[in-house]
Amino acid sequence: MKKKSTLGFYERVEKIGNKIPNPMVFFVWFAILVIVLSWVCTAAGVTAVNPATGEVVVPYNLLSREGIVRMLTSMVSNFQTLSVLGPVLVCMFGVGICERSGLFRVVLQKVVESSKGSDLRVLLVFTFVAVLADAAGGTGYVVMPILGSALFASMGKPAVAGALCGYATVSGAFCANLLLTNMDVVNASFTVAAAQTLDPDFTASPAMTYFFSATSVFILTAASLFVTTRIVEPRLRNRPNAVVTERQIAELTPEENRGLRAALIAVLVYLAIILVMCIPSNGWLRDPETGGLVIAAAPLMQGLPFFIALLFFIPGVAYGFRSGHFKTSNDLVDAMGNAMVDMGPFVALCFVIAQFLAYFEWSNLATILAIKGAELLESSGLPPLAIMLLFILLCAFLNLFVGSASAKWGLMSSVFVPMFMLLGYHPAVTQMCFRVGDAASDPITPAYAYFAMLLSLCKKYDKDFGFGTLISNMLPYSLTFLACYMIQFIIWFVFQIPLGPGVSFML
Repeated sequence: MKKKSTLGFYERVEKIGNKIPNPMVFFVWFAILVIVLSWVCTAAGVTAVNPATGEVVVPYNLLSREGIVRMLTSMVSNFQTLSVLGPVLVCMFGVGICERSGLFRVVLQKVVESSKGSDLRVLLVFTFVAVLADAAGGTGYVVMPILGSALFASMGKPAVAGALCGYATVSGAFCANLLLTNMDVVNASFTVAAAQTLDPDFTASPAMTYFFSATSVFILTAASLFVTTRIVEPRLRNRPNAVVTERQIAELTPEENRGLRAALIAVLVYLAIILVMCIPSNGWLRDPETGGLVIAAAPLMQGLPFFIALLFFIPGVAYGFRSGHFKTSNDLVDAMGNAMVDMGPFVALCFVIAQFLAYFEWSNLATILAIKGAELLESSGLPPLAIMLLFILLCAFLNLFVGSASAKWGLMSSVFVPMFMLLGYHPAVTQMCFRVGDAASDPITPAYAYFAMLLSLCKKYDKDFGFGTLISNMLPYSLTFLACYMIQFIIWFVFQIPLGPGVSFML
């Protein structure tokens, strides 16, 4: 009975959500709401004091003469500077060639065949890889849903379920990885700066939360696998218009085997070249000043979307020509053009999302909301653990409206890091709270343009897949991730387990 009640809840969420207009109209209304609220808050004299600088933050009235002119003259630049647009389109060139050459189908067919009927084993590997794919930044959001949809289709499962599993797992892995990522470096820089306002001699490395993050990898993998197989996939399998194919384990032709060998050789050569440019201390893809490889300034991180696009493009081309799927260069060019056809609705939606995000940033409403939330928690008088758990929930809530993790932590660290330091807790504890809350709500955050890309992909396999359908099927992931992360954090808190190398829970 409990299961029926839970599924009923998700069905009600879907029903309500599907009454929301088309996502493009939805974000138009959101933009209008931000414009009106900027005027209302300005008229009401709403302000907040930035604890990091002491400056008074006031709303920016978008309905003023200056605001209206700014909106009218910045629409093109807003669209051009949307950070997600370039990486997504570049990655799709590589992924699209892999898909249209037939390489995806053949590789996944091999994976399913080698599983010897154990779908659980295949899905376990997929979710584990999806967790680690968060290290690739936005590229993981693009690649894993596409891979997931193709993998599930080859296993005779709803393709949409694979897309949702891939996206939810990558996005929920913001605080879980076996590798140190660029976000570890960015978050640590804000944390150290905030801590030094109290202790000028404080230092910490980007690995300050590594033990917690590494443990979270296995918890998140299990949680994603459970939600996918027990909740999301069964719901999607019963949808009338869902694409569910027969399990595909056909014997490969000699041409396909030749193409597969050519693709494997191409990948190995490409990876060897990348390694040669990374491994030496003076490698071309390292930061020339520090020698770092996973820092923002390193050429590897700056060019990561392009390098990953090549990781798919090169073997896709090798397979296409060797298998005979591509006869001439015209076939390759046509395949690249067709890969972009499916991205048309996503590009159009990005134009509207870019305006909304710009207006929200200009209005200063996000900053005021974060400061007010911090003040409310600070004055609550609750025990430290309760405040930390509420802080996690606050971060999860704010993430629904402000997609940029670095922007949120840049502001919130200045408030909460010193606050918890005064209570005796290491700044790494505060940083981990933020990342836990941010990660849990990532799968349902419409402020990410990747979310619109996911909806477009789902509609490819289910024409009636609406905004409510997407939210109702992503919500189980977010709720489960939040519960798992908070339980893990409580265990760390109670037993005072070190968060990272040489980092005690208490100062």
